[in-house]
Amino acid sequence: MVVARNTMSRRQNPSEFLKQIIGKPVVVKLNSGIDYRGILSCLDGFMNIALEQTEEYSNGQLKNKYGDAFIRGNNVLYISTQKR
Repeated sequence: MVVARNTMSRRQNPSEFLKQIIGKPVVVKLNSGIDYRGILSCLDGFMNIALEQTEEYSNGQLKNKYGDAFIRGNNVLYISTQKR
């Protein structure tokens, strides 16, 4: 029973997760397979994403570095947290 309670206390809805990761390093995976890694500066209800200190990766290889980047939400497959 204790395990079930601990599991339940860690659950959160996606909106809460997204609010908690603003200002933190993230990986944004696009439908095309490209990864963008950077600091999540903001996002909206359409999943449009603004990143700072952005790096572009293709097949695990660093391809480009950008200062700020804007990613249109309909291209986003997922967002995950990243340790830098």
